[in-house]
Amino acid sequence: MKLFECQNCGQPIYFENTVCERCGLRLGFLSDAMTLSALKPDGERWRPLAAPDRSLRLCLNAGHEACNWLLETDDGGDYCAACRFNRTIPDLAVPENLLRWRKIELAKHHLVYSLLKLHLPLKSRTEDPENGLAFDFLADATDGPGPATTVLTGHDNGLITLNVAEADDAERERRRTEMGEPYRTLLGHFRHEIGHYYWDRLVRDTPALESFRTLFGDEREDYGEALKRHYANGAPADWRERFVSSYATAHPWEDFAETWAHYLHIIDTLETARSFGIRIRPRIREGAELQAEVDFNPYQSGTMADVIDAWLPLTYAINSLNRSMGQPDLYPFILAPAVIEKLTWMHDLVHGR
Repeated sequence: MKLFECQNCGQPIYFENTVCERCGLRLGFLSDAMTLSALKPDGERWRPLAAPDRSLRLCLNAGHEACNWLLETDDGGDYCAACRFNRTIPDLAVPENLLRWRKIELAKHHLVYSLLKLHLPLKSRTEDPENGLAFDFLADATDGPGPATTVLTGHDNGLITLNVAEADDAERERRRTEMGEPYRTLLGHFRHEIGHYYWDRLVRDTPALESFRTLFGDEREDYGEALKRHYANGAPADWRERFVSSYATAHPWEDFAETWAHYLHIIDTLETARSFGIRIRPRIREGAELQAEVDFNPYQSGTMADVIDAWLPLTYAINSLNRSMGQPDLYPFILAPAVIEKLTWMHDLVHGR
């Protein structure tokens, strides 16, 4: 994620900010320019200081404090480039649902930021009813005359479903512990599930399928049976030598989705490090191999080797910082050579190679 600043007063501002804390101006994100801008009122519209010749309006979800993105005044819809993918949102009359939905939208907007930066194909169900992307944010049904139902987070032919309970920190941590996962976040869910969507768009029925099967395995293996086997027996003892996570061992589709998610983790975190001018220079005798400076744009880097050479020292440093605060590792994963090979393949796929 880039580091933004208020065009009016120079105050550093975050992607999710709606108001500049120094000068008080409203803020809005221009998805075509990929920048967060201070806004000046322009009648019923807003004039961004980053593009003063334009008169724009805020997404309708800004009224729920769930979005800060802008859209053109002559746009036929009411929703921005991120919110237009929503098919179902939770019942906002339930107070906890509104709070959870806001967290979900922040994570989803962060996801869409990365997809736009990578210039990936991105169409809604309105634009492409058969293959377009859509989101359902649903809550478990525990009350009422009917049977209780549990919403499962997942992907089905472009429809990504997320249980809004995942936005509750305590509930998500309970599920993470129950599943034996080292990492579980809303953004992680989105990045994983969108991986399934892009497998359909970029791999299935394309020349990339053959090389995918060479690296990840044959996806024609029965998916349901593979998951049953995984949950019954767990991951192979040597899974760390070939997979980025234990869940990636369940099926080639899951291996792809997990690798895709980590690819987005890596490049977006490196963009943040670059924005802050972070350099790693360990003050130890054998620290030369851990030196790194993120002096390139990871969203446009020519090779995955550049990305990995910066990522490994950065994770060593930030994991050490977390431990100094008594926190678990920020990135609790090991990138074995076989995993780096998959990430390299992913990088080439994303950049059309």
